[in-house]
Amino acid sequence: MTSFRTPRIANGLPGGRSVLDEVNRRILTLLSEDPRQSAAQLARKVGMSAPAVRERVAKLEETGVIRGYRLDVDPAALGLPVTAWVRVRPGPGQIPKIVELAARVPEVSECHRISGEDCFLMKVHVAAIDALEDVLDKFLLHGQTVSSFVVSTPVPPHTPGIDT
Repeated sequence: MTSFRTPRIANGLPGGRSVLDEVNRRILTLLSEDPRQSAAQLARKVGMSAPAVRERVAKLEETGVIRGYRLDVDPAALGLPVTAWVRVRPGPGQIPKIVELAARVPEVSECHRISGEDCFLMKVHVAAIDALEDVLDKFLLHGQTVSSFVVSTPVPPHTPGIDT
């Protein structure tokens, strides 16, 4: 993933105008559909010149609106067709160990610190349902886990706040 670490700028455009005007929202929508589009392709679709679109995309990156570009690979194509969400309730003093473990376990694709009784929510991909046991056992050394298998995804991930 390409990542842009420049701090966010409140508005981003001259005169205090918001960086998220109608044209930039359209650019974001188009990029969310296909992030590999060239500036020339985007320019044709929004009715602007390629240099103007490049400048707008650069500003969206600089202000932190665009945080990066990601490759979306289907875990099932890699032999990991089973997806589960796992909540973890750490034991006393175990939060840093869970963070470090989640970063090391290859089956964990996401780890979020959450509110409530459980402190973490992780997305895990495994080859078969019984393979989840090995992953859970690693975390059970540091706390309690609760798992839910993904049966289907009727609403695929999307970027909130833009038309997709």
